[in-house]
Amino acid sequence: MTGSVLESLRSACPIPPRLSPHADRVQRWLGEELLPGLGLPLDGAARNRLAAAGFARYAGRLYPDAGEADLRVVTALFTWFFLVDDACDGPGRLGTEQIRALRAAAVTMLTSGPRVRHAGLTGPLRRLLLRAWREPWRRMPARWRARMAEAVAHHLDGTWQEAVNKAAGRRPGVAEYVELRRATSAAYVSYPLVEFVTGRPLPDPVYRHPLLRRIADTGNDLLSWYNDLASLERDQATSGGHNLVLAVAAERRVPVETAVELVADRWRESMRHFVEFRAAVPSFGPTLDEAVTDHLEAVANAVRGTVEWTLESARYPGARPEPATASRIRGPG
Repeated sequence: MTGSVLESLRSACPIPPRLSPHADRVQRWLGEELLPGLGLPLDGAARNRLAAAGFARYAGRLYPDAGEADLRVVTALFTWFFLVDDACDGPGRLGTEQIRALRAAAVTMLTSGPRVRHAGLTGPLRRLLLRAWREPWRRMPARWRARMAEAVAHHLDGTWQEAVNKAAGRRPGVAEYVELRRATSAAYVSYPLVEFVTGRPLPDPVYRHPLLRRIADTGNDLLSWYNDLASLERDQATSGGHNLVLAVAAERRVPVETAVELVADRWRESMRHFVEFRAAVPSFGPTLDEAVTDHLEAVANAVRGTVEWTLESARYPGARPEPATASRIRGPG
């Protein structure tokens, strides 16, 4: 049932799919050069899963116009978030205090520079973030780096809250879950990265314009809810209610099958709003309109890119099976 819903929503998505021509080369670089040098404790099976994950393909869908070098940077960052997601939500997961320490360490590195050390981030995860952050730190202004750090802090705060909920057996209601999912998806981290790729950072008043924030929120919801539909079977066993379908089923007291249709209807309605909001964006003047367009395209590409990437992945029960070039990152999380 979920597979047909996913295909239906894909057909209803008016955003055209795009993919970088560099994606496959960057994927080979990731598996053959970057990851082997980090000292990750990976057995053969784990290496195969990472090789098949296709994070460069996911990044290439979100930033299809990025040059190969910049696509390497964002792919490395996406991979870091995937590994953190595994560390926080997989077997032998980090405790809540360890997640807090990881959050503090990551934010410290992003704001104070790659040379700063923090006990909460060590080993391969530190080396990967150090490698991924070096070029953005060198090229981008302090206000942009602060914006990225804020987004990463928000994401890891959400990761911590979800871990706290699961440890306590607490299942969030729908409104609470929607807000939490906006954090755990890491979509807000992906949006400013287009400014790194294009070299056109937005001024804070424009970036935080109410309509642009509403578009960012709606785009985040669209990719997050689609991911929840695709991962429903897995989340029923492992998420402790942290899935929009499960939250709707519990709050509305309806069967999961009915909740799937309700979430799909909610997705379609949000997509209509997303299109309307984008059409209503005003001009910010000739010096800024191109950067605003880049930002809006990045949010849209994140929605359609997540749809396509999700359907490529054999890890999603019920999703259309295609070549296994991607794996789950809840959102990049």
